[in-house]
Amino acid sequence: MSGGTGFVGRALGHALVGRGDRAVVLTRGPARDMSHACSECGAGGEVEFATWTPERAGAWMDVVDGADAVVHLAGASVADERWTDERKRLLRSSRIASTELLAEAIAKAEKKPSVFISVSGVGHYGMKTGDAVVTEETPPGDDFLAVLARDWEAAAKAAADAGVRVVHPRFGLVLGRGGGVYGKLAPIFKAFVGGPVGDGKQYMPWVHLRDVVRALEAMIERSDLSGAYNVTAPEPVTMNTFAEELGASLNRPSLMRVPPFAVKLAMGAEAAQAVLTGQRAVPKRLVEAGFAFVFPDLRSALADLASAEPTSAAAV
Repeated sequence: MSGGTGFVGRALGHALVGRGDRAVVLTRGPARDMSHACSECGAGGEVEFATWTPERAGAWMDVVDGADAVVHLAGASVADERWTDERKRLLRSSRIASTELLAEAIAKAEKKPSVFISVSGVGHYGMKTGDAVVTEETPPGDDFLAVLARDWEAAAKAAADAGVRVVHPRFGLVLGRGGGVYGKLAPIFKAFVGGPVGDGKQYMPWVHLRDVVRALEAMIERSDLSGAYNVTAPEPVTMNTFAEELGASLNRPSLMRVPPFAVKLAMGAEAAQAVLTGQRAVPKRLVEAGFAFVFPDLRSALADLASAEPTSAAAV
């Protein structure tokens, strides 16, 4: 598993080891120096680490030989920095080159894994979908994120050509404690300065972390699941509704609207569009496959997350 020490990767590693699987996490650091990170993965030291160089081929590619499944979650964060030309090159290389190398390793493996799960995103559909319902059948967009997602998925071709089942979970905005969108917004709301971003009419294709992990587990286990799947909750909401519900779950107001110019000033005009627009993405293929969401609606998801949040001002 790549990205195993990230937000989703830690949760997936915990779930896999908890059910008796052995997880091998690909890391840039020396494997012998990463043993301390096992507790962070929630695996009680049962996670193994293997050093890799995701930008170039090497002996690390042998680690996929004999694996039951390869889950590729790694990639530089889209929202952490302004989209300079250099940053955009990194966003592409950290996804596409690593996917191509993993797919090549899988294709060359003597004992191939049964499945290659290579993550993508609902940005695949572009930033011009407005309030139209977006499913896996919706054509790709033509902006930077859409082209990135398209090329990211195409980079897994060598594995598919070798006869390995390939699945592309297209993540929405993952909500969970300790990271993701919730980890960034909850402290702001608890400090009484939270509110909608932009005009608030853009759709938020959210999904609870627990359902993300369950969907990934289903993709590992079920041989009938292949291709692209929107990993989003069945009921996307607008930013206005999201902010209102988040504030209510934390017993806080949601009055401090962030104007578009402030977002553009902070992130740059191009990257800001990813925040000021959205996709009304729904998990059509997952639902058709019989996947049942633990948290299909936003209120129940936020109630679950808020149940473990500190409530005192000193804890904010």
